[in-house]
Amino acid sequence: MESEIAIFALAALAQNTRLETFRLLVRHEPEGLAAGDIANRLAIPANTMSAHLGVLSRAGLITAERRSRSIIYRADLSRLRDLTVFLLEDCCQGRADLCEPRLAELAPCRD
Repeated sequence: MESEIAIFALAALAQNTRLETFRLLVRHEPEGLAAGDIANRLAIPANTMSAHLGVLSRAGLITAERRSRSIIYRADLSRLRDLTVFLLEDCCQGRADLCEPRLAELAPCRD
């Protein structure tokens, strides 16, 4: 992952509503949630939620899929994993044996 992509994703999460939205979608994997359900659960007006979902989508943190009349949003767990690995790549001064236990904790998120 390039630094610029990581910065864009971290900036998208650096706002309370977007962070809570992303965490909500992570909890609802793999089925996802409709935009209206997300807005209702977080008590956010629909137009405001739409703007936040757009930011998260442009950052590559969520995906959207049309199902009938609804748009279902899902957290992109592979992007989350890539971002986390990017942040940990240089941990433990490059000594893989020291870093491996930390990276292994991410195993449940691997595809």
